[in-house]
Amino acid sequence: MAGILDGVDQRTKLAGRNRLELLLFRLAGRQRFGINVFKVQEVIQCPPLTQLPGSHPVVRGIANMRGKTITVMDLSQAIGGPPLANIEGRFVIITEYNRRVQGFLVGSVDRIVNMNWGDILPPPKGAAKGSYMTAVTRVDDELVEIIDVEKVLSEIVRVAEDVSEGIIEEEEIDETQHVLVADDSSVARNQVKRVLDRLGVMTTVCNDGKQALDQLKAWTNEGRNVSKFLSLVISDVEMPVMDGYTLTTEIRKDPALANLHVILHTSLSGVFNQNMIEKVGANAFLAKFAPDELARVVQTRLKQHKLEVKALAS
Repeated sequence: MAGILDGVDQRTKLAGRNRLELLLFRLAGRQRFGINVFKVQEVIQCPPLTQLPGSHPVVRGIANMRGKTITVMDLSQAIGGPPLANIEGRFVIITEYNRRVQGFLVGSVDRIVNMNWGDILPPPKGAAKGSYMTAVTRVDDELVEIIDVEKVLSEIVRVAEDVSEGIIEEEEIDETQHVLVADDSSVARNQVKRVLDRLGVMTTVCNDGKQALDQLKAWTNEGRNVSKFLSLVISDVEMPVMDGYTLTTEIRKDPALANLHVILHTSLSGVFNQNMIEKVGANAFLAKFAPDELARVVQTRLKQHKLEVKALAS
């Protein structure tokens, strides 16, 4: 697998054009799965693993890589499939999600394909509730499933999901303030909404960038002053149909929406994020998921928006 990710930094050129590159792989069967290359640090043949007594059943062990200890999880088992056997002949995809580096044990790795986010579609409506599938696409006339890794990690790695005591300020929140959230992961949507509920603000939730843009335009068509009505847009970057970069670009192109405050809230990591914020015109980038940090950022924006609305009224 040496060289499969050569030149990954150049792939940042795809961001902002509603395009991505998927690393395709298989688990225990013939079904192919995909993961965004931006999430991948390295692909290696499975090294010797040290088992951890009392660890989650999905954790196959830990490996020492370049002086760092990496937890390796069986991705097949994590999504309800059979554990992968003969791990010496398997591969590990080293990824960074939500500020953590971990390895996913997979059966085999196929190749990288260049895709348009418009070709990445939500799961079929018949998909069971609680499914680990966050999106689907077709490659070589075969269905490729994109796994909701945030859901997988939320079930294996314990992370704080509630705002700590003392973070929420005593100042009374204006309950008329409204926040729009766009994220394709049900786990991520619920995490963000839980924080916003604690802050006492109204929330509209969308499953992708296209839904969010349609909602914004619907409010405009209703005659609403969206900049006054909406305090903030919180958007994931990776979403089917329309990604967060493209959503932000479309917002900035529309005179009725151009002044909206947009935060890109994503598990994507890498130095390209700050450059992309400037390129597409987002106001800030916030790495997932730290409820205290999200609460602080949102509270600051709510106070700022309140002052802006008062200034417009005077």
